Amino acid sequence: MSHVHVASERDADALRHELASVRRLALDCEAAGFHRYSDRLCLVQLTTARHTYVIDPIGFDPTDLLREPLERSDVEIVMHGADFDLRLLSRDLGIELRGLFDTQIAAQLLGEQAIGLQALLESRLGVKLSKKYQRADWAERPLTDAMLEYAADDTRYLMSLADIVAKDLDQMNRASWAAEECRALESTVGVVEGEPADPEDPVLRVKGARKLPTRDVAALRAALEWRDEIARSWDRATFRVVADGPLIEAVSARPRSAGDLSAVKGFPSRLAKEEGSKLISRLQAIADTPESELEPYPRKPRGGHSRPTPEVEELADRLKGVRNRRASELGLPRGTLLANAVVLEIARTAPANRDQLLAVDGMRAWRADVIGEELLQVVRQAS
Repeated sequence: MSHVHVASERDADALRHELASVRRLALDCEAAGFHRYSDRLCLVQLTTARHTYVIDPIGFDPTDLLREPLERSDVEIVMHGADFDLRLLSRDLGIELRGLFDTQIAAQLLGEQAIGLQALLESRLGVKLSKKYQRADWAERPLTDAMLEYAADDTRYLMSLADIVAKDLDQMNRASWAAEECRALESTVGVVEGEPADPEDPVLRVKGARKLPTRDVAALRAALEWRDEIARSWDRATFRVVADGPLIEAVSARPRSAGDLSAVKGFPSRLAKEEGSKLISRLQAIADTPESELEPYPRKPRGGHSRPTPEVEELADRLKGVRNRRASELGLPRGTLLANAVVLEIARTAPANRDQLLAVDGMRAWRADVIGEELLQVVRQAS
């Protein structure tokens, strides 16, 4: 089954005609985040009952082509691990997808151990996908025929997979669970506009930064901001500018010249030569700042809760015991039945009834059905 490459408006006539009456399709997206600074939408793969299309949103704007079928709740959209793709569609095309059936969610609710698309296609359909272009730069143009064919495979078998897992969900009386999770995923995705009001401190994403002294933390923060500015201007993923390890080493080395930077293992010499003076200047400014004025490593995530009291921790442990036993009975991973963060929030808020339990973020009606009363009993016993 070959694919149709839709690289411009001129190529879209057949797809437009087919989408006018479609009631079910499979969808996937490719972004450039592994290679580029921006994780912009680079490809949209779409399979109908007749054809597989690979759509190029860099070549033309497919919003008007895709909006109507993707935003109709009576058109089933089969995806796998849709969370990130839904955000891409929302942010880059302004499309709020409805009618989602996520085969990864279905697999989780069936208690599957391996829920990746490749693993499921192999175990359920005997289809083995290539991994050759797993880390391809999808923002490159032109794309080769082999890359387009690889991308098309991500949706080519999805509806067949969906048929199999949907049947299993029905047999286990869990179809409503998957539907609720899919509707919840749709509702949590909104159009992203601009930068977050309170962005995360970049040092939180660097392994080992917590153990650094305050001055090195401040220097690392300045170095990360320097790297981010370069990555943005080059449209390159930050780790492809310079990796975290060499950046930490550079901060600790207190470099005073491009040669000092080049001497740091793993630090690109060209980067040191062309941009190193700016980094050295920023690091020197940190060195000259009194330590009392430097921002240390964050001790608590912004907006996070304070450490739970011993009573809350004890209640959470008892709730986890109920969760663990019930998950085992249902053949589900513990986190699929109820994530630890949700368990802790139940312990914090101590809901008195089902309505209050459902008000806890991350709780669902199906979860309340299968474990809610047992959780409430534990809370009542503790009060």
